[in-house]
This record gives sequence, structure tokens and C-alpha cells, in this order.
Amino acid sequence: MKTILRAALAAAAAAGLVSPSMVTAQEPPAQEPALTERQAQTVDRLIDAGLEDDLAWEILESLTTEVGPRLGGSPEEARAREWGVQELKRLGFKNVRIETYEMPYWARVSESVEIVSPFPQPLAVTALGGSIATPEGGVSGEVVHFRTLLELQAAPDTGLEGKIVFVDEPMARTQDGSGYGTAVRKRSQAAVEAGKRGAVAALIRSAGTDSHRNPHTGGAVSGGGKTAVPTAALSNPDADQLARAIERADEPVIVKLDLQVETAESVTSGNVIGEIPGETDELIVIGGHLDSWDLGTGAIDDASGIAITTAAAKLVGDLRGKPKRTLRVVMWGAEEVGIFGGKAYAEAHKDEMDKHVLAAESDFGAGRIYRFDTRFAEEEVAKAKVFEGALRRLAITPGNNMAYGGADIGATRDMGVPVVSLRQDGTDYFDLHHTPDDTLDKVDPEALRQNVAAWAAFLYIASELEGDFGRLPVKE
Repeated sequence: MKTILRAALAAAAAAGLVSPSMVTAQEPPAQEPALTERQAQTVDRLIDAGLEDDLAWEILESLTTEVGPRLGGSPEEARAREWGVQELKRLGFKNVRIETYEMPYWARVSESVEIVSPFPQPLAVTALGGSIATPEGGVSGEVVHFRTLLELQAAPDTGLEGKIVFVDEPMARTQDGSGYGTAVRKRSQAAVEAGKRGAVAALIRSAGTDSHRNPHTGGAVSGGGKTAVPTAALSNPDADQLARAIERADEPVIVKLDLQVETAESVTSGNVIGEIPGETDELIVIGGHLDSWDLGTGAIDDASGIAITTAAAKLVGDLRGKPKRTLRVVMWGAEEVGIFGGKAYAEAHKDEMDKHVLAAESDFGAGRIYRFDTRFAEEEVAKAKVFEGALRRLAITPGNNMAYGGADIGATRDMGVPVVSLRQDGTDYFDLHHTPDDTLDKVDPEALRQNVAAWAAFLYIASELEGDFGRLPVKE
């Protein structure tokens, strides 16, 4: 009867006999997205299970112990891929495979820096990824001190010939890691700016927040490029030491830098993929990156992300019956040295991007998740409230609709796939990031379990919620 009445009113409004507002008044209010009672109970059970589950720790311990450091494109990364295949099969994932691609290769061979005069002493240093080598025996030159990258960029085009540039810009400690975006620019630009001005090498203060004599490595260039001049990072205490030496000296401070590296134009890397098949061929893609820098064992960056997402997917897969959507776990390769795995994945799966309904990566260590961000199409943003409500018992607060999602899903996001970010507390992350201190003992098992619980709840809701999350604008 209500349907007949609405139809009659609509016809009358079209004929001008009644106000259109009378039709609108008869329309039922739009229903807010919500979980059924059964689904809500399942979410609670998954969270309870995640908070007691030690599978993520077992995966993390296995990868960091049995493989250890795994530089992108290296034989160690190849061993990590085989480990990933065996692990996913052991846990019951289906369609497990390696998707390979080619990439350029860079690795450090040796590195040293010392103050030659007037205060002779060695300093703790590490080569930055993509750095060219010095000539055999190293290069020496007067150090020119710049407090920030901006100071170097504002320097005259001449006057640094034969000298060594030192960019001393510090990094701010923040919970969300936002200080890194500013600090890391010197890592990619110092060698460029130094080379433009005739310098023979560049040194930077590490992009990190610790006070240990552990220099932070990282890519100085992306996509397999090479720096303009040899470039390396000093640990924060050694950057302080060099700055004090320059301030105290009554004469130019002379430094000698010796970097030797190994390169190859093309080596094979790959992504490891496993799935929990759903009732449909719609895909939710999650994971972390399998490679790491070579100084530590890559426990927080990013074996933790591999462990968290794999364990969470396994919890959902262990529920009775299939998830509605297929859960695809990807262990992306070679992220650190140029995001090669993420780009290769998007290219290999571009013809099925319409089946990708959501993507997310865990790549910020193992700190507790404190916020949930989305990037849904505007018409689907209301669905974020469903996730937010379910995650509140884990002390996770609502975020915004500007989620980054992760470096490895950047190319997938650019093809229109919605993403989410489960934001982790990164207050201490850059104490360890890209250093020898990135080891298993730095991971808090309780925080790791909280991550698994949150990811399991997120995955289940994303699979079961009616409708999709829209499409994002495609980046040209």
C-alpha cells in the first residue's frame, strides 16, 4: 500500500497537483550501513582470538631468524621468497605462487669515514642506497656545514668545488611519523645539490630520532638510479661530533670518505602471493614488504607487517565457511630500493583491478594501532563508521578519508582501488628504522597481538559488508 501511495503522489507531483516535498516526506530514511548481530558477534570473537594469538610472533621470529637481512634483489631476498611460499602453504593458503620481475641491483661492500684533521678520529657512517662508489682509497676534502637542506639549496652555484657537503638537518619525533617526510628529503637531495656545485661527496645526519651510534641507511634515489656524488649518513651522535669539530676548529676540517658498492643492471626479484578464496572473485589485498635493508634483520621494517597481515587473514580464514570476498596476502619484494614489487603487482594485475575492492599494507613497525583512516569514494564514506565502531574496544579512534594505504599499494591505489590505513604508534619507530637495531627484540608481543586483532576485524568487516567502497579517481 505504501508503494502504491508513493507512486500516486509522484504522479500527482509530476502533474503539478501536489508539492514535490510531499513525495520526499513519504520516502523512508536511508539506512546507515551496519553489521548484523551475527556479524558483530563474529567481530568480537575475532578480536578476542587476535588478542590471544601468537601466530604473528611465530612468523616474525621465523623470518628474521631463518633468513635475516634480505636486501631487494639479493640471494637473501630470494631465500625469503621461498620461505614465504612454504609458510603460506603450511598455513593453508591457496593459489600460493611467486610473481617475478626484473630490477636493478645495488649493495654496499665497504664504508668508512674519518676526520683527518685537525682532530683525527673515525665516525660511524653508512652508505645510502644508490650511492656511487668513491675511487679506490676514498676521497678527501674540506667539510662545508649546512644546517638544513634549504641552506644548501640556497648556496651559490660555485664555491664547493672539491669539498664535502655536510647537511646537518635533524628529524622531529612524532607519533604519526610525519617528521620523516621532511627529514628524508635531505637523503635524496643532498647528493644532487652537492654535485651541482662541484662537491666530491655528501654526508647527511641520519633520518632518524635515536641517539645511538647507529647510522640510518635508506634510498638516496628511487627506481635504481645513482647519486650524483658518493653519499652517506652519519649516526646522530657522530653528526653532533662533526658539527662540534667544525665549530671548534681554527682551520678547515678535512674528512676522508671511502664507499665501495656493488651494482648490476638487472636481477630477478618477486612478490609472494597466497589467498583465502571467498564466495566471489572480489579481492581484498593486504600484506607487507618482504625485503629489508641489510644492516639489521628487518623485524619492524617490515617482517612485522608480513606477520600481522598473514596471521590476521588466517584468523578470518579459520572461521566456518568462506569469506564473501577473497583475501589475497601479498609479500611485496624490493620495496626499500624502489617499490619495485608494488609497481610490478599493479602492472601484472591491471586487467583485474575492477575486482580489487580494497587494499591495505602494514609497513610501520609493530606499535599499537591508534587510528583508522579510509580512502573510500565519497558516496561510500559512511561505511567507515562500521569499522570505527568495531575497533573502538581496541582503543582505535576514527581518522579521516585521506588514507595513504602504504607504499606498495600506491600503484594499485592510483588505478582507482580504495585503501585504508591502520595507523600505528610510530613514536619510537625512527629510533630503529633502517639501522642495525631493527631486530626481533624490539617488537612488543602484546602490541603485535593488538595489531592482529584489529586487522582480523577489519578484514572480516571488509569482506562481509554489503556493497563495495566505490572507486577512486584514476591517476594518469
